[in-house]
Amino acid sequence: MRVLLFLLLVITGLTVPASPASAHAAPVGSNPAPGSVIGSSPSEVTVTFSEPVAPVAGHVQVIAPDGERISGTATVSGNVVRIPVRKAERPLGTYLISFRVISADSHPVGGAITFSVGAPSARPEAPAASTGPHSSVAVAVPLLKTLGYAGMTLIVGPALFLAFLWPRRRSRAGALRTVRIGVVLSAVATAGALGTQAQQGSGAPLWRVSAAELAEVATSQFGLLLLARLTVLAAVAVLLPPLLRARTPARAAATPVRLLAFAGTAPAPPAPSVPAPSVPAASGAAATGAAATRPAIGRVRGATVLLLAVAGLATWPLTGHAVAVPLPAVTVAAGVVHMAAMAVWIGGLVTLAAFLLRGTNPRVLGVILPVWSRWAALAVLWLVVAGLVHAVVQLGRVSALWETDYGRLLAGKVAILAAVLAVAAVARRLVVRRATGALRRLVGVEVAAAAVVLALSSLLVQVDPGRVQAARDRAITGAGTSETLTTDLYTVQFNIYPVELGEYNTVHAFLYSPAGAPLRAEEWQLTARLTDPALEAVPQPIAGLETGNQALGSVSFPLPGTYELTFTIRTTALDRATVRTTVTVTG
Repeated sequence: MRVLLFLLLVITGLTVPASPASAHAAPVGSNPAPGSVIGSSPSEVTVTFSEPVAPVAGHVQVIAPDGERISGTATVSGNVVRIPVRKAERPLGTYLISFRVISADSHPVGGAITFSVGAPSARPEAPAASTGPHSSVAVAVPLLKTLGYAGMTLIVGPALFLAFLWPRRRSRAGALRTVRIGVVLSAVATAGALGTQAQQGSGAPLWRVSAAELAEVATSQFGLLLLARLTVLAAVAVLLPPLLRARTPARAAATPVRLLAFAGTAPAPPAPSVPAPSVPAASGAAATGAAATRPAIGRVRGATVLLLAVAGLATWPLTGHAVAVPLPAVTVAAGVVHMAAMAVWIGGLVTLAAFLLRGTNPRVLGVILPVWSRWAALAVLWLVVAGLVHAVVQLGRVSALWETDYGRLLAGKVAILAAVLAVAAVARRLVVRRATGALRRLVGVEVAAAAVVLALSSLLVQVDPGRVQAARDRAITGAGTSETLTTDLYTVQFNIYPVELGEYNTVHAFLYSPAGAPLRAEEWQLTARLTDPALEAVPQPIAGLETGNQALGSVSFPLPGTYELTFTIRTTALDRATVRTTVTVTG
């Protein structure tokens, strides 16, 4: 049990300081456009995301310039969230669209977008929930995920040995207890995921959740999948232990000689001939039928447990990254294979280190270890193949391997895995030489390194995959620039959105008298000049609107650098003034 405690301590230490769970959908559009200035208050606003989302009740809202909430109940159609809006009591100024939604892979997405009616004003304060999950939830989520992974390994590894490779003369009690611990850990992790999903969406602390929120999570697709996993775990807890207990004498007599060899014993010699008792023919037939029925029941139970195990494993990728990709069937299947191979490999190492490498006859180990070595090699092969499928889909491009957190974590995981495989190659040679002392030390190293791989896996599902970065690059942020410039003749407020390379940067300007009253302009002029290297000023298209004190135009930024913007505004036939400012455009 010390090895099991070491495994849990390692993976817990690696995941507790994990950063908050990142969102895996990105806002890619809105109406009104982020940073835009429109003439009147809209009756509806929309936000478009890179993948389907579900709004969190009470956390999708539009806030007026005076801080008043003016939105109704948000609805969703695919990846578009629609929010009805009533007219604000003070309609002029900057509005805030604050949203908190759940992406297709069950991760929360929070953010805010601004637009203005009339002239821009101070930005309303965003609700705290849009900034991300509470620190208690940010710690609990990856920890629960890791406990779930650890539970799966503690179920599969010992069960595999107990079913096929367990020496007959070794007690099964410790391994059976480990299987039960694995079931409990997986159930606790699953129940914890159900209990923390609402707080991920609301931004509330771990301990602040209502019955209505829990019910909403339980009836969602995410909740139904986790409830299905709990049902599978309950069924496995009932059906699996009887299959793994020591064989009864009747079943042992039917065990093939090949399996008896795993225990390091030869088949028992035939018993002395004893006259058979006289029994009625009918009774003999009944006994034969009962003996034939027991193996059939065992086979049915074993097949049932196997099907339940596959179904339970499928709930992991169905509630994660794998379901939010263009080919979910492929990635979900790869996820099931990845989970199963991981559980066989790491769970088998834990079983060897905790129960079998000490106290087992070397002749028995000489039979068991070569078989396990082949199984472990196959498990690692499938682990690598399934991981490669995931990497290709989730990274999206090769450069994401070093440009994104997901890629760097994945590279670290692969590096550790490569080191573990190098250690395993040495251990395989020790198996051939039957050097059990050195083998125990190497298996301990493998268990520790595998625990690190397990922890990195739990972190990988909490950060944005590389493919999401492409959506993030297109994501709207509301970034632009707004400024007020003043002369003795007038005050001009202007907004440019976005501020990026190219021709499509919209300029919206408002003109006021020094006293703050709207001022009609007779003529607007705007130029932009790159200052380093110094280039000539280029006139930009801008024209006054019918309101008289507003102008709309565009500005082109052909190269990255700092641009000097110059407004020249004529208010009467004789009165004219010029104001200047600078804007920095990044590449």
